[in-house]
Amino acid sequence: MDSKRLLAPPAPIYVASHQEESPHPDLENLTPSSTTTDRSPLSLQVPSSPGGKSLAGDTLRTRADSFNSTAETTRSRADSFNSRAETARSRGNSDLTTLRSRFEGDDLSTEEALRPDKTNEKDFEVENSPFAFSPGQLNKTLNPKSLAAYRALGGIYGLERGLQTDLVAGLSVDETSIPDKIDFEAATSPTASKKPLNARRIIAQDVIVTDHEVKGQYHDRKRIFKDNRLPAKKAISIWRLFWNAYNDRVLLILTAAALISLALGIYEAVGQPPDPKEGKSVDWVEGLAITVAIVIVVLVTGLNDYRREKQFSALNAKKDDRQVKAIRSGKSVMISVFDVMVGDILHLESGDSIPADGILVGGHGIRCDESSATGESDAMKKTGGAEVWQRMVEGTATSKLDPFIISGSKVLEGVGTYLVTSVGVNSSYGKIMMGLQAENEETPLQAKLARMANWIGYLGTSAAGLLFFVLLIRFLAGLSGNTDSPAKRGQTFLDILIVAVTIIVVAVPEGLPVAVTLALSFATKRMFKEKNLVRHLRACETMGNATTICSDKTGTLTQNKMTVVAGLLGTDINFARDIDLSDEDKTLLTFTAAFDRLSPDVRRLLLQSVAINSTAFEGEEDGKATYIGSKTETALLTMAKEFLGMGPVAEERAGVEVVQLFPFDSDRKCMGVVVRLASGSYRLLVKGAAEIMLRHAALELVDVARESLDTTELSEAAWTQAAANIEDFATQSLRTIALLFKDFPQWPPAGAETLEDDRSMAKFEAVCRDMAFLGVVGIQDPLRDGVAHAVKKCQDAGIVVRMVTGDNVTTASAIARQCGIKTEKGLVMEGPKFRQLSDEDMDKMLPNLQVLARSSPDDKRILVSRLKHLGETVAVTGDGTNDGPALKMADVGFSMGIAGTEVAKEASAIILMDDNFSSIVKAVMWGRSVNDAVSKFLQFQITVNITAVILAFVSAVSSSQMHSVLSAVQLLWVNLIMDTFAALALATDAPTEKILNRKPTPKRAPLITTNMWKMIIGQAIYQLLVTFVLYFAGYDILGYDSKCAPLDQLTDAAMHCTDTMHTELNTMVFNTFVWMQIFNEFNNRRLDNKLNIFEGVLKNYFFIGINCIMVGGQIMIVFVGGKAFQIKAIDGTQWAVCILCALPCLLWAVVLRCIPDLYAKVVFDFVGKIWLAVARPVMKVLAIIFRPVGKALTAVLAPTKRFNKRTVAKLSRKQAREDEAYGKGVAAADVEAADGSGSEMKTLASPTTPPQPRNTSAEFPIQPPPITLTTAN
Repeated sequence: MDSKRLLAPPAPIYVASHQEESPHPDLENLTPSSTTTDRSPLSLQVPSSPGGKSLAGDTLRTRADSFNSTAETTRSRADSFNSRAETARSRGNSDLTTLRSRFEGDDLSTEEALRPDKTNEKDFEVENSPFAFSPGQLNKTLNPKSLAAYRALGGIYGLERGLQTDLVAGLSVDETSIPDKIDFEAATSPTASKKPLNARRIIAQDVIVTDHEVKGQYHDRKRIFKDNRLPAKKAISIWRLFWNAYNDRVLLILTAAALISLALGIYEAVGQPPDPKEGKSVDWVEGLAITVAIVIVVLVTGLNDYRREKQFSALNAKKDDRQVKAIRSGKSVMISVFDVMVGDILHLESGDSIPADGILVGGHGIRCDESSATGESDAMKKTGGAEVWQRMVEGTATSKLDPFIISGSKVLEGVGTYLVTSVGVNSSYGKIMMGLQAENEETPLQAKLARMANWIGYLGTSAAGLLFFVLLIRFLAGLSGNTDSPAKRGQTFLDILIVAVTIIVVAVPEGLPVAVTLALSFATKRMFKEKNLVRHLRACETMGNATTICSDKTGTLTQNKMTVVAGLLGTDINFARDIDLSDEDKTLLTFTAAFDRLSPDVRRLLLQSVAINSTAFEGEEDGKATYIGSKTETALLTMAKEFLGMGPVAEERAGVEVVQLFPFDSDRKCMGVVVRLASGSYRLLVKGAAEIMLRHAALELVDVARESLDTTELSEAAWTQAAANIEDFATQSLRTIALLFKDFPQWPPAGAETLEDDRSMAKFEAVCRDMAFLGVVGIQDPLRDGVAHAVKKCQDAGIVVRMVTGDNVTTASAIARQCGIKTEKGLVMEGPKFRQLSDEDMDKMLPNLQVLARSSPDDKRILVSRLKHLGETVAVTGDGTNDGPALKMADVGFSMGIAGTEVAKEASAIILMDDNFSSIVKAVMWGRSVNDAVSKFLQFQITVNITAVILAFVSAVSSSQMHSVLSAVQLLWVNLIMDTFAALALATDAPTEKILNRKPTPKRAPLITTNMWKMIIGQAIYQLLVTFVLYFAGYDILGYDSKCAPLDQLTDAAMHCTDTMHTELNTMVFNTFVWMQIFNEFNNRRLDNKLNIFEGVLKNYFFIGINCIMVGGQIMIVFVGGKAFQIKAIDGTQWAVCILCALPCLLWAVVLRCIPDLYAKVVFDFVGKIWLAVARPVMKVLAIIFRPVGKALTAVLAPTKRFNKRTVAKLSRKQAREDEAYGKGVAAADVEAADGSGSEMKTLASPTTPPQPRNTSAEFPIQPPPITLTTAN
């Protein structure tokens, strides 16, 4: 893990007060350290647990909570409780002069402080509760923050009693129902009975505690307070999706025309005498068939949308889940954020996103960013609940005291623990999110396709409008000589309208946005299985076009399994284990031999440098005892345990008095701690990046074997030797950590610069100078298996991989060479030098920069910014809180699922659940697959659009009966094929590694490349040529003339024969047209000029299944479609003709692929210029012509539009009522879940994710986009 993640959460330390009598018993034992504003050095005394084990568990006492009061402070607190009655009397007499300060609401009574608001009175009503407080009473401490409510609840100890929890041990993992009840008075009384030690649920240290499932676990807590889930936004019902699919203007017009046609057909069949020549009228069949076809289209579209919604809901549930650190039964365990309960004790550390409301128990330097929850832009300093309570009793509390931890806020710095008081819908952030649950976002590709769909639809609508007016003029011109009945003439007019409207249905490519949605849903689901959790859909498609990846080293390129393998003690004792150092003359000792040479004082100093100056702690992972925290620190603790005889970390820290903590800082690359020695002096312990620490060293130990810690000046020779050792370790790809110390007679040292807000704390830069050098350790972190191969694949794909790390230049270069990132001509630069470059110099060197060492998060942000300025599509990895700006700025930010902070995860677009670089390569493959899927579908659909619209238009205009060769029902079947079935088939091809054998697509590349235009226009020409030949010359070619020639042309038999032959010919045209689309679908599986279109087809079961449905449906339509589809069953010879005419589509595609794209580009550029010259004036003329028609149509459809609006409004109101009822009904669901029915809970969302703004799709003006042609590789 990178050195900037040295800061990890500690376990709390608790002290035992030595006062023999105290009016407040909770101060007598296990008083949690409470302060972030300690005024003096504090002593630690920890009670022992049975069996000689530490009472609170070996993970519960770290120096983060060790800032405990001295005996004097404790006595003052005890005295302050004795004076409480006197203070209260002075308040009762309104003698405010006795109070040193006031806070808002100080004069409120308990009843007034906890009075419910009218809007949340139900939160104060609970039945059969074993707890002293209701959810409403707990919420009164927040929104707004209220110290008066906190006081009314009895402070931190009243909350401990009232919630039946333990500030030391947390909740018991075996808790189910709570038999003992406690009332409000008993919980808040200052004279409440002491909680005996044996009542604290502590288990032995050798027992492994896991967050195991217990039947009915936390039943009463879930029943009263609920758990940490929000009711998921109620899914859109399938009926609403059907309505949305149908609520399309074109489909509504087609429905109206179909119903009128059906009515007229029924009138002709029932109300009119049948024509002796034609028999009983069956014109009603077409209207019915169109209606049925519309229903099928709506059903398929609605089911498709339903499937998509279900997929995204499942992904969102996985996206919101995460692990948090809790204390249960006295041990630190990892639990799901959904399983956080009221009464839990949770760890806090820098970078955490707070999952629930609560009160700070204790910690050090806690500052929170509450801007997302309260709008407060300043970092809020937190004070421990015990200190706030004490200040209230003393009468010195002010409104500046803030023990409140708000859900949704971020921990900027510090470590500590807090008591959870509100979760889920009862938490402050949960209430906000209930009204701000995000809609599914629209990706850039979806927006582009929506614009293109509008443009294509405009052209199709223009063609349909032109056809309608041409046929209408012909119809009106022939009315004078038309002898048909009025119903028949009305039916003819409706046929014209239906054909025109159906062409619009076919021409509008509503499947384009659907295709990208399907591709994204399919890709994100598969990416999750490959350890990529996609948080923002746009990242999936963007990653396919990434041109550079800026990757961390630790945990991403390496395994993050760190082990100390070599080191230097003092300046002359070298030790190593299982590693070949370059200097063969150097005398190397084993670990045991090296540490045996140390005197007890030096061993103790070294042990303190490792154990005290650390934020790692003992815990459990996967049921095994281990160290939890930074991998660098856990490696040092493991070394101390194995070779220095270190016992439990908590016991090592228990006897040490910590005065000040300097958390790890990614800029200075080190951390430190100040401890008070038994002699009364103070010792500063520092560890960090070795070559940087060496610059601060001016002293060394005289002899590490001597009992005293005498120091002498660090000679130039010794300094050079230490630097050589550090360089030697770095060349072996080892991370080097140096240990320094310095003693001070007082703290803060005389003349040292102090913090502005706390003069008892010194600034690090003022004291970290002239330090004594203790030693260096080299930590090995092996490369991940296959990372070199993954880097090579990225480079072959045209992606530049850069390493950005906090390690020194030598270590970073060595690792980069092993990975294949560093080449002979590549540049390696340090962060401090990089950030000093001007923009011009930076832009010149960036193309060759391969390794950025000793970099800070700000260096990473600058690097991303300049790369984007140069037109690169940048992906970046990050794990720390400070990486947030770089992750946000990058086109795609990858956070670490294992090592990353919650702030980094929320700033990222994709979470690497295994922290592995190879998973980034998988993301590139799936991103390219999404873009390819959309291009395949686009190529297929535009081909069908062009062919279908032109064929229908020309055949209708040329027909004496003004009928298109493709009927309305046939066109709807074609529309179903190309909009839904093809989207499913072409959007589900899984990527292969061959997809990486091409360069990334530039950001401004057009959606349709030259190669795609070549295939679209080439296939459209072939399909139109074949269908026109069949339609206009098929009657002669197939010999239909000879079949009807023997009959008298004026007889009914001859006319019937001719009509039958025409129907058969139209059926063949329709059948050939559909089969050409089926075969062309195989052509569109490839976007390049390679010929193998069947590659991987057997692995895509969706493609095979969809094509089987299309083939089966087409065969069934031809044989049994009859009057509904206006076709006639054809024989085997005719089937053979259809297939043989359609099959050459595959061979024609081979010919097209053999045409060089460069030649095609020249032709298309010329045609494109002519097209724009002609199209623009035509568009203007059409706009002038159709604008009045559009207004008239709008006026005609106004009643229908109003009806639709009213219907949608009613549905929306009904949905809102259902949502409200659903939210109020969560309690019942929680009770069921508490009884063991957990399946319903899987559909609920986390309250910890910041609200996303609603996505409002923009209305794009309809205009022809510029035609840009590029040459496909």
